[in-house]
Amino acid sequence: MSTTKGLEGVVATTSSVSSIIDGVLTYYGYNIDDLADHASFEEVVYLLWNHKLPTKDELNSFQKELNGYASVPDEILQQLKTYPIDKVHPMAALRTAVSNLALFDDEADDTSKESNRRKAMKLQAQIPTIVTAFGRIREGKEPVAPKEGLSFAANFLYMLNGEEPDEISIKAFNKALVLHADHELNASTFTARVCVATLSDVYSGVTSAIGALKGPLHGGANERVMAMLSDIGDESKVDSYIQTAFDNKEKIMGFGHRVYKNGDPRAKHLREMSRQLTKITGESKWYDMSVRIDEIVTNEKGLLPNVDFYSASVYHSLGIKHDLFTPIFAVSRVSGWLAHILEQYDNNRLIRPRAEYVGPDKQDWIRLEDR
Repeated sequence: MSTTKGLEGVVATTSSVSSIIDGVLTYYGYNIDDLADHASFEEVVYLLWNHKLPTKDELNSFQKELNGYASVPDEILQQLKTYPIDKVHPMAALRTAVSNLALFDDEADDTSKESNRRKAMKLQAQIPTIVTAFGRIREGKEPVAPKEGLSFAANFLYMLNGEEPDEISIKAFNKALVLHADHELNASTFTARVCVATLSDVYSGVTSAIGALKGPLHGGANERVMAMLSDIGDESKVDSYIQTAFDNKEKIMGFGHRVYKNGDPRAKHLREMSRQLTKITGESKWYDMSVRIDEIVTNEKGLLPNVDFYSASVYHSLGIKHDLFTPIFAVSRVSGWLAHILEQYDNNRLIRPRAEYVGPDKQDWIRLEDR
């Protein structure tokens, strides 16, 4: 039996949702560059779930349906207020709240296609409401209800900050959502598919995926990038900081990717949004530091930035607290999780790989009295 650590290079399933071929990322065959430059996040969600781009009428109907599901049960909001605010990470709060959503959905265990689609709509619409509500509650503020007529990206920023965002902020956040929507069989997506392959419910699949995304080797990288930038503080200190990290053999977060050898195609879009936003906010130092780190790591280690690296300064420039970066990842990636979950249900087989045994062999039983 041959094994591969971390299942690297192992093809575990077939999927039509997204692909990474020769360093090019596509969603249902549409190049990520085209989607990032032209698509609204709602168009991308529709594409992932319906395998085609929507017409204008289909998009309007889809947006209205999403907005109609955006409010969460009041019990969920009250539960958020009982969490140990000063101790719990927002990802832990999100994981628990999403699991609890199932308790208030009479269709939670209904596995029909119609019911699963409604649950997908609810989860896509309600996860942003949960993330923003928790972000406000822990600051002593009341949650802000979603506002009819706003786009998905605009509504998130509105619910988080209590005021409608400007166009550049909406554009930047929409682009970040599009770029993070799906990424083939990543750790959280694989976790979701493994879960629902047992014919568990949609809520369990998404909760499982959130648990996988919570790890710093997956969704938590951009939060750690911003922590690094904050530690450095000024462009003049970048070189010595990174050299010390090299000397200590420390990992520089936001660089390299297992499936990209010539660079993450999403990074360039966020780099440009970082440049624009930091200039507008008068804090170009975050972009300047990022560019210098990029130059050093690329030249010295041959590693290129991934999607997490420049997204850190983008989110920071939008006034988003650093520990909300990973929950925002979930706000976007749930669209891909749900696409894969629905695909798994449509052509299901229990996912049950084998493990090569490397433990001791032929041990003799020893009575308890003789141990």
